[in-house]
Amino acid sequence: MPKRLAIFDLDGTLLNTIADLATSTNQALEACGFPTHPVEEYPMYVGNGINKLFERALPAEARTEENILRIRAHFLPYYDEHNADLSSPYPGIPQLLEHLQAAGIQMAVASNKYQRATEKLIRHYFPTIRFAAIFGQREGVPVKPNPQIVEDILSIVPVKREEVIYIGDSGVDMQTALNAGVESIGVTWGFRPREELMEHSPTHIVSTTEEIETITLQ
Repeated sequence: MPKRLAIFDLDGTLLNTIADLATSTNQALEACGFPTHPVEEYPMYVGNGINKLFERALPAEARTEENILRIRAHFLPYYDEHNADLSSPYPGIPQLLEHLQAAGIQMAVASNKYQRATEKLIRHYFPTIRFAAIFGQREGVPVKPNPQIVEDILSIVPVKREEVIYIGDSGVDMQTALNAGVESIGVTWGFRPREELMEHSPTHIVSTTEEIETITLQ
């Protein structure tokens, strides 16, 4: 069945943001006297919101609420200023979004990145795309894989669940789609391995943006 709504994760799906996330977290860790990490380690730290990122980046013995909040206080102003320094859309993503928009498919963003940064990055990298909703992590709203973010999007774009496709790069995303009762596409170019996607029963797994277009429009 052709889809009427495509919901995209942000980090690891639309944008490769790992270098900016790593740089900003390392800056905060260093400012607070903790060891830093190579960029290559960060894909396994992200995906569950920034507080979980900080928890994973801290030494095991230092993973306290107080330290997480200290890291957060250093991270936010730096990342707000530098979150588009090294990030970029994955190959084919701008064209995919343009094609879906031209075909009349409504689109939305569902991210565990905090709301302010989610909105900034989407507006910066995709200024011509008319997203029906752009939702990041918001105060009082549970993060993915809780399906509330999908429910909030469906309150704005009231389509049938079988007309929705959810696209993401992690087990968190695939579980979010399962919890919301919608089909999913797991992308293999993101932050998490194919094996993690498979553990959470994706409807489809793709390696190219052309496959997303085909699935969405078929």
